[in-house]
Amino acid sequence: MKKFLSFSRPVPRWVILIIDLVVTGFSFTLSYFIVKQFEFSAILRGHFFIYTILYCCISLPVFYCMRIHTGMLRFSNVYDMMRISLAVLITGVLYPIAVVFLVNREYHINTLNISGVLLINFFISCTLHMMLRSMVRGFYYYIKQNAIVLKENVLIYGSDTEAMLVKQAIESSITNKFVIAGFVDTDINKANVSIQQKRVYHIRELPLLKTKKKIDKLILMNEQLDSKDKKVVIEKCLQFGIKVLTVPPSDQWIYGKLSLKQIQELRIEDLLQREPIIINNEKISSELTGKRILITGAAGSIGSEIVRQVLSFKPEMVVLCDQAESPLHEMQLEMEEKFPESDIKIFIGNIRDRNRMQIPFREYRPHFVFHAAAYKHVPMMERHPSEAILTNVMGTKIIADLSVLYNVHKFVMISTDKAVNPTNVMGTSKRIAEMYVQSLSSVADNLVDQTIMGLINGDGKHGAGATRTKFITTRFGNVLGSNGSVIPRFRQQIQQGGPVTVTHPEITRYFMTIPEAVQLVMEAAIMGKGAEIFIFDMGKPVKIVDLALKMIRLAGLTPDEDIKIVYSGLRPGEKLYEELLNEKEKTLPTHHEKIKIAKIIPCSHKVVRDIEDLISMSRLEDNYGIVKKMKELVPEFKSKNSQYEKLDLQLNKALTATAAD
Repeated sequence: MKKFLSFSRPVPRWVILIIDLVVTGFSFTLSYFIVKQFEFSAILRGHFFIYTILYCCISLPVFYCMRIHTGMLRFSNVYDMMRISLAVLITGVLYPIAVVFLVNREYHINTLNISGVLLINFFISCTLHMMLRSMVRGFYYYIKQNAIVLKENVLIYGSDTEAMLVKQAIESSITNKFVIAGFVDTDINKANVSIQQKRVYHIRELPLLKTKKKIDKLILMNEQLDSKDKKVVIEKCLQFGIKVLTVPPSDQWIYGKLSLKQIQELRIEDLLQREPIIINNEKISSELTGKRILITGAAGSIGSEIVRQVLSFKPEMVVLCDQAESPLHEMQLEMEEKFPESDIKIFIGNIRDRNRMQIPFREYRPHFVFHAAAYKHVPMMERHPSEAILTNVMGTKIIADLSVLYNVHKFVMISTDKAVNPTNVMGTSKRIAEMYVQSLSSVADNLVDQTIMGLINGDGKHGAGATRTKFITTRFGNVLGSNGSVIPRFRQQIQQGGPVTVTHPEITRYFMTIPEAVQLVMEAAIMGKGAEIFIFDMGKPVKIVDLALKMIRLAGLTPDEDIKIVYSGLRPGEKLYEELLNEKEKTLPTHHEKIKIAKIIPCSHKVVRDIEDLISMSRLEDNYGIVKKMKELVPEFKSKNSQYEKLDLQLNKALTATAAD
């Protein structure tokens, strides 16, 4: 019985055809009686049965040929109603012809007002057929909604075509667990109207709806989440404890139908998205199409997205380089599935191993190198400065040197905002890597310093004029959803029931989604002429505690009641505010409004020797000696909340003593 009431199996088509035929015969009979003014004795003595049977015989092939019976009654729509009206009309046109040739000539009778019967029958027949389908549709939704014990009352944002599509898709789903309570809109002119028997409410009625109709969730289309109206609705929902669910645009529905699996909870990443970034795809395509491209750190957050975007431009070959075996294997499977026609090479290697890293350069001769491999966790590198130097500095040096040696067209380094006025080892190691790349840019431009070129080539045999490599650095802040970032951590803590740990109530960070960050990397790579540091417009900085509060509310929970926020204190090397520019650096605009060029501080050739010394010291595991040398290389490096703060005091005393002398 439950299976029958759930409409899990459609009614056979021949049953629907018979039901339509019965409805047709009944409507013609009623029309006949109305024309004859219900004079039953005269009707029964006449030729009522001949006229009725003839009408049914004509309507049967008409309904069959127009396939009226093939539509599922519970999903009938306006188009189905129009087809029924057309079928009744065609039957009404054919019927008088049949009466003339079959009834009048055969039985010599002409006692029926055919035009009157057909006119009345048209309206009665169309009405009955439509009522049948509407009743089945209504009964289906009533049974489906009341057959589920655990129901959730939801609102749909908007009152346009898309909102109605979402409503119809949810109601037509067999496994639907939602009851559509109505629509909600920010336009006061649309309030209190009804759409498909559901009322449109104004946004200010949300508190009342929360209590009166027990609204649990609001569903909206997951596009243009940055629009002002949607932001207002989302903020109101978070304020009143209403969960927000998103559905993809209708063109992304599976086989044209919305799957309930596609209805997802709104994520904090969605809220932090900004207006779509417009990049010059034609220019990027002209540069990358048919080129060989090497990507280090290809299995990481940024590196993997570079791989995805680069492959969309149809390069000749893409070399994926990383030392993480399993993530690289997963990346290979994903790319081979998405880009089966592309030539993808997998190379496992550590960027700290010059001999190993020389293999992809020698075998594949890349035109472009995107260098994303690096250590990035601040507290980890604060405890292991030698690793930060050997990977972030020496590793970058090796890849950059090989790019020069093998005449790579462009070398693009992925840097960080933590390299600006650094307060930790990780950020300083990235700044030193930037400085080395800048020094190579100077060599590539001036083509004069044989000493540095000898260091690059190892034997001094290649002249300085051997390179035309353009070195480009891109600098941006945190990316949403990257491995080890704060958002996955908060999400895990909320799922475990809290508490959510925030280091400091005033700590702020810049955020950008991974795809948009890589889009800007690609744009900067193409526009770069060499020796630039490109900085990206990261938008407004976000307070981490505000981020945590929104994530708790998005989970349908109340901060400090359901989930507590605990302040754990700044971690070693961590600072409250990140910067994108050094005090001595200023920016120059580019043709892209979200990309600017930092007017870089010139680096002397002595920097190269100092970096060599720093790398040598890193092999000795003398942490304090390493950090002291880093501070000499980067004078603006001031340790915060770190064991190395004492070195700043020593340096300050030394400078004071020198000044006194």
